[in-house]
Amino acid sequence: MAAFKKFEDIKAWQKAREATRETYKQTLKTTFARDFGLRDQIQRSAVSVMANIAEGFGRHSDREFANFLNVAHASISESQSHLYVAFDLGYIDQNSFRKLYEMFDEVSRMTMALAKHLRTPRG
Repeated sequence: MAAFKKFEDIKAWQKAREATRETYKQTLKTTFARDFGLRDQIQRSAVSVMANIAEGFGRHSDREFANFLNVAHASISESQSHLYVAFDLGYIDQNSFRKLYEMFDEVSRMTMALAKHLRTPRG
């Protein structure tokens, strides 16, 4: 098992928390806030990233943890896809889009690196 004492120690979870907080900030803006469907979808997918990292950690198995990191990775892609819709509809500007997209991209790299580490046989 990875050498974390609690899920809050995981850098990928910490960065996912930041990205989720920023997602919520953006979705509270007037036009975005009124698009209930998109707003709820992007909020759920962002929260899912954090939740899957935490849940995977709670499974106490490297293999299961790595699988949950893959699910988190998929939620990152979903969040990034929703960002394109928000940008295309003018709900967020280019700077906000880029900032959030890059935040999720960083979490993506971190989750994949951690999943790879967890799948590497140790002897």
